[in-house]
Amino acid sequence: MSAVVEFFEKPGCKGNAKQRAHLEALGYTLRIKDLLSEPWTPKTLRPFFGDQPVSDWFNKSAVKVKSGEIDPACFDEAAALTVLIAEPVLIRRPLLRTLQGMAAGFQPGTLLSGIGIDLPQEESVGEGCQKRDMGPCAAD
Repeated sequence: MSAVVEFFEKPGCKGNAKQRAHLEALGYTLRIKDLLSEPWTPKTLRPFFGDQPVSDWFNKSAVKVKSGEIDPACFDEAAALTVLIAEPVLIRRPLLRTLQGMAAGFQPGTLLSGIGIDLPQEESVGEGCQKRDMGPCAAD
């Protein structure tokens, strides 16, 4: 039996679709969840970020971040959680949960291996909606 991964995504995001397909090809069983409609609270969202800096909790491809309207470096933990819960499109994605732990983002190495996802560096599938790699996502 393959490892089960809860995969919180933005529906329609081509980057998340590519990441899902990659994990499934490696034999993981995914339980797909809608990141935008999940009823987040500080208690349910905070554990996904572990010891990452608060600025890394934000989706760098989100329109409000890219435009400068929101500067992730200006938030402390409590303020960041308030904003991310109010506007989940700002949350770095995907959020991943396994029996071993939780993580935000899709980076091979210690982040994913720490929660039981072995993703070789050479098979990396990038984060976010990088237009040069995956085409534009639906509006963030």
